[in-house]
Amino acid sequence: MITIGLTGWGDHDYIYTTKEAAKQKLVTYSKMFGTVEVDSMFYAVQSKRNMEKWAQETPKGFRFIVKAYQGMTGHSRGKIPFDSEDEMYEAFLLSIGNLQQVDKLEAVLFQFPPWFDCTRENVSKLREIREKMGNVPCALEFRHQSWFQPVMRERTLNFMRENRWIHSVCDEPQAGVGSIPIVEQATDEELTIVRMHGRNESGWQSANQPNWREVRYLYRYNTQELEEWAERLRRLEQQSKHVYVVFNNNSGGDAAENARELMAILDQEVPKLPGEDEPEQLDLFEF
Repeated sequence: MITIGLTGWGDHDYIYTTKEAAKQKLVTYSKMFGTVEVDSMFYAVQSKRNMEKWAQETPKGFRFIVKAYQGMTGHSRGKIPFDSEDEMYEAFLLSIGNLQQVDKLEAVLFQFPPWFDCTRENVSKLREIREKMGNVPCALEFRHQSWFQPVMRERTLNFMRENRWIHSVCDEPQAGVGSIPIVEQATDEELTIVRMHGRNESGWQSANQPNWREVRYLYRYNTQELEEWAERLRRLEQQSKHVYVVFNNNSGGDAAENARELMAILDQEVPKLPGEDEPEQLDLFEF
């Protein structure tokens, strides 16, 4: 089964076509997609109250992919707002507890930074994290090419299988050591995650620019690229029971449209945008 969604639900103006839809964004979003990536958790561990509210606003069967807090993946440059690493993990696990209880947590996504390379120290860190997360399904995404160099590719995948890491397959610019290729392999029989970051090579290397968040994911997939991915997804579906696809190319607002086009290519039902079923005002006076 292939389920398609987006990163976050707040920035996709394309799908909030009425005032009512814009007022209740998550409610609207969850009628159109079956999953969402909670990227806000990366910046701050969300309150239990927020998680409960989001669970209540979404229908049965909707699934959240929660991005790991930045202090858990080594992105934080300063001091984390916790007294210890154990306290940080306790707060995170408490936050996602309600989603687990109501069966709406699909996985926690650990996306590591470009400086997290393939070393013994970092392999040990991954084992330590997996132990701290217990039975929570965890997905793993690298940003350093060393993990998937030809000599390490199968070792990395086998490590993920042995340590219960779900593979987050990426489509991203091939921009040197700070990017990884498409590795079309599942490491878990139940779940594979695919994240569509776009292919903006110059934007991918813009981390030192003031507006880098606005340009890094500035990309619109064309139909041919999406058709190629549809074939990859069907192959991944033979390896994993569930394949979750998340579009992250939203710097220019392209994620929602690309996601809906891929749904159509896969012969999935594409829900109408809010207001599409409402008659035009002029039609009210036709007899």
